[in-house]
Amino acid sequence: MDDTELLEATRRLSKSLTAGDLDLTLGRITAAAVEVLPEVEYASITVKHSDGRLETAAPTDDLLWGVDAAQYELQEGPCYEAATDSVHVLSPDLASDARFPRYAASAVAVGIAAQAGLRLFDAPKSQGALNLYSKTVGSFGDLGVIGVLFTHQSAMAIDYAREISNLQDALRTRRTIGQAIGILMERCTLTDQRAFAFLARLSQHGNVKLNRVSEELVADADRIGEERLKKD
Repeated sequence: MDDTELLEATRRLSKSLTAGDLDLTLGRITAAAVEVLPEVEYASITVKHSDGRLETAAPTDDLLWGVDAAQYELQEGPCYEAATDSVHVLSPDLASDARFPRYAASAVAVGIAAQAGLRLFDAPKSQGALNLYSKTVGSFGDLGVIGVLFTHQSAMAIDYAREISNLQDALRTRRTIGQAIGILMERCTLTDQRAFAFLARLSQHGNVKLNRVSEELVADADRIGEERLKKD
């Protein structure tokens, strides 16, 4: 890729990877991989959760559900390695790649000839890798500067999306606790401080998170309200 092509790819990449919520961001990353990166025909993201479970996100083609699942089941393949162990794994010719004999047979059978797994993020509770697929032998021998740039910008978009998600969760939690405090104030004629203290005691005695106690109280109030409406 010459300087002009690299500049154009960078421009398209920057335009494609505007962050939204996390699911939307992951979808934009895989779509941009197919559009911007050379030789990429399909893309998906593998997420490794804190319990070790592997999950596919945002595949650009339904074919990848089975391809990714085969790697998780066999515990081999570029995307499995990138999500669980190595940072980047390139396999320009799967059929002759001695590292993944069992997986390669199933991938080649459905038309996947070359593959790359690129680590995208390492979070406290999860890890993620970008999976790139090609039907052409020899692809991904060297992703070069554009590959590094892509993973860097993708990781930044994911970090921003996580911040948005965490903020939204915090706002929802705060709103739910506030609703629960209001219910207790009305039911038990309590001040807001005493209502919060009562919620905190319920949380501590039941060994249940404060937000969960609040959710249950709000849900119970909604149920009672609906029953009253039906009777009226």
